Amino acid sequence: MSVAVQAQPDERLVKPRLWDRLVVRPEIGALLGALLVFVFFSVVTGQFLSPLGVANWLDDASTLGIMAVAVAMLMIGGEFDLSAGVMTASTALVTAIFATQVGLNVWFALILSLIFALAVGAINGWLVMRTGLPSFIVTLGTFLALQGLNLGVTRLITGTVQVSGMRSTDGYETAGMLFASTINIGGTDFQVSILWWVVFAGVAAWVLVRTRFGNWTFAVGGSSLSSRAVGVPVVRTKIMLFMTTAFAAWIVGSINILRNASVQANQGIGLEFQYIIAAVIGGCLLTGGFGSAVGAAIGALIFGMARQGIVYAQWNSDWFMLFLGIMLLAAVLVNNTFRRRAERVRR
Repeated sequence: MSVAVQAQPDERLVKPRLWDRLVVRPEIGALLGALLVFVFFSVVTGQFLSPLGVANWLDDASTLGIMAVAVAMLMIGGEFDLSAGVMTASTALVTAIFATQVGLNVWFALILSLIFALAVGAINGWLVMRTGLPSFIVTLGTFLALQGLNLGVTRLITGTVQVSGMRSTDGYETAGMLFASTINIGGTDFQVSILWWVVFAGVAAWVLVRTRFGNWTFAVGGSSLSSRAVGVPVVRTKIMLFMTTAFAAWIVGSINILRNASVQANQGIGLEFQYIIAAVIGGCLLTGGFGSAVGAAIGALIFGMARQGIVYAQWNSDWFMLFLGIMLLAAVLVNNTFRRRAERVRR
């Protein structure tokens, strides 16, 4: 007597459930958090959803978002850059000094500041890979060096800790069109930095998901030794990631100097932690190998909505730091939960 055995479907051909497809995405937690913050402040204050209100919190999130996306890529690659915040001031100072004190056209000054930024990023990456020291220590040293350089050189050249006078320099108007102009939509001016943020996040997301360099980034963040064993250029990948962070700092520094027409030597200090927090809220793990550029952009959006929403609700701004701490702790817990769930789904 034969017994019929029911054939089991090949698990590779079974279409995953919607929840299983969503849970493997690093940015899903940030998206849910952004929706909660959006709904909350939309109810608490009517000004939040006004055209001017939307323009303000998008602008607040934009420069933070550009840096958060670059820092997220670096964190996915398993490294940190504590000099990212002060680098935004350094690049702005280089541009301002060459334009106002040396008399160069703003475009040439911008090129020189870009070269400076990429050089610092390459040095950071080279030192991390050459010495084997944690990037936390190496970039902390860079942070202190740049902070001292910013203050010392600015005071030496101008006699103060500020460089101003950009509006009277050659090329300011055309450079300002690219970095500091506004786009009028429905009678409300939106800063062009928002467009920079969207484009930068889109390009970064494409690079991470669709290119060989993106695969290398996830690989070196997961395990440098295993990546090197299968032919991934670990040193080159990590140096390029540090240079990407420096490039983002140059963009933000250029936006700031051309919008404000002046820069303080101590600007940007402390912002590096906000960039890291936004990346963590967006789904990045502190251990590397997991994260999302889109998630980091959403993390920055949460920052912008919360910071401006607190202002619109006329609360004390000190509450923002409480919100920040809660969001960071919640993000770490949610990210670990989603990562474990994603690992089970992929098995």
